Amino acid sequence: MATQSTTGQTADDDPQSRYRQQLSRALGMGENILITLSAVTPASSVFIIIPSILLAVGGASVLTLGIAAVVSVFVGLCYAELATKYPIAGGEYTWAARLLGRPIGFAMFVLTLVNGVLIISVIALGTGDYLGVAFRQLGGKWVGIAVIVVTTGVAVLNIKANAWVTGVFLCIEIAAIAVLVFLGFLHVQRGPAEWFHPLTASGTGTGTASVAVSALVPLIPVALFAYNGYGAAVYYSEETKNASRTIGRVIMVCLAATVLIEMLPLAAVVLGAPSMNDLLHSDAPLNYFLTARGGSAVNTVVSVGIAIAIVNAVIAIILQISRLLFASARDRSWPEPIDRVLGSVHPRLHTPIAATVVVGAMAAIAAAALPLSWLITATGAGLVLVYLFVALAALRVRREPQTAGYRMPLWPLPPLIVIAAMGYAGYSLVTTTWQQVVVAVVAMAVGVVYFLIYLRPRLGERWELPDPIHES
Repeated sequence: MATQSTTGQTADDDPQSRYRQQLSRALGMGENILITLSAVTPASSVFIIIPSILLAVGGASVLTLGIAAVVSVFVGLCYAELATKYPIAGGEYTWAARLLGRPIGFAMFVLTLVNGVLIISVIALGTGDYLGVAFRQLGGKWVGIAVIVVTTGVAVLNIKANAWVTGVFLCIEIAAIAVLVFLGFLHVQRGPAEWFHPLTASGTGTGTASVAVSALVPLIPVALFAYNGYGAAVYYSEETKNASRTIGRVIMVCLAATVLIEMLPLAAVVLGAPSMNDLLHSDAPLNYFLTARGGSAVNTVVSVGIAIAIVNAVIAIILQISRLLFASARDRSWPEPIDRVLGSVHPRLHTPIAATVVVGAMAAIAAAALPLSWLITATGAGLVLVYLFVALAALRVRREPQTAGYRMPLWPLPPLIVIAAMGYAGYSLVTTTWQQVVVAVVAMAVGVVYFLIYLRPRLGERWELPDPIHES
């Protein structure tokens, strides 16, 4: 019988053929779910992203989220099989490199890194908007920057401690959403038919106007963004026990929970709003609903809860992107001194402290130096490209030798559906907000150029891409 080493490898393995176990495999399935759902931050999606859909199509926003949920199931199936096959902390770029070619893999790394850093900046800057409701002096950009600094300090703690910190915050976040659900279903004013009736505020300043069902289609990418994050479970796979057997299940559980947590409050608000006219003419429709149904005190308390949800998301996403950066250094993507620092793990905490601090610093600089409107624009198309390349990788994954683990049903239908959906979403972005596409394409182009100039001439010593860790 093969003996087990302290790195989780068997004596029969070639030590050079697999990654070493450097991170602490301390998370159970439930703790991974807590961190992943915190990265999704459903409360922030409900209060920040979903209102734009609600104002565009009224009650049919529920139908829009339902359609996006169906698409997300197919995306989740692709993530689940790829994460089971390659449970590697680097996530999507490690799949693309192995299945679509190394230049595309490094391009995906740069795109994911840029998107991650900018998303941290965007959501952190939103903290002041909600804290300012209760404490006027806590509004403004510098509160968001302070949040990044503090949460970076939390993220350097061991992964199990972070799981429980984010878990407690997640409970507060869900409690804030539960208030919406309770108030909506307690004061039902209209029936579920409203969910299928697209409305928007009339251009005259009063009243509402019906809109075509086709108006829902351009909003589906926005709804997909609201759900995004369930696939982040793979970034913690090297810290999750029995990841090769459970990580696919974690991803699908997180997706189901996200859809439920985000669709229920929206459905409740549509049914329970005192007036659809007032709801659709409000700049902040959910805050209008809370004030109208619960009073200003309830609105204040829930706003603080949303600020806590944002802080929670910043912690979780810093954890995620720091693992991405750590994985790139472990794959020997940079000059040796940089690899040595970013690929190091604290001997007691078993966390990539240097990579975590670098991610926090980049996010803080972006938040301080770049306008919020540009940050929001810059993150839009990245998600569409990431999903597209994940689906392309999922089309090729079964050409590789199979291992025990999750296999998506109806393959290759799920990745083909995702490719078609992302193709249409990309077309919509090009014809409406092309600036988003430019940022994403430039990020990928930088990755390809870096690979061709620096990594390809050194492939004998860099970017060897070992096999996933053999779990004990």
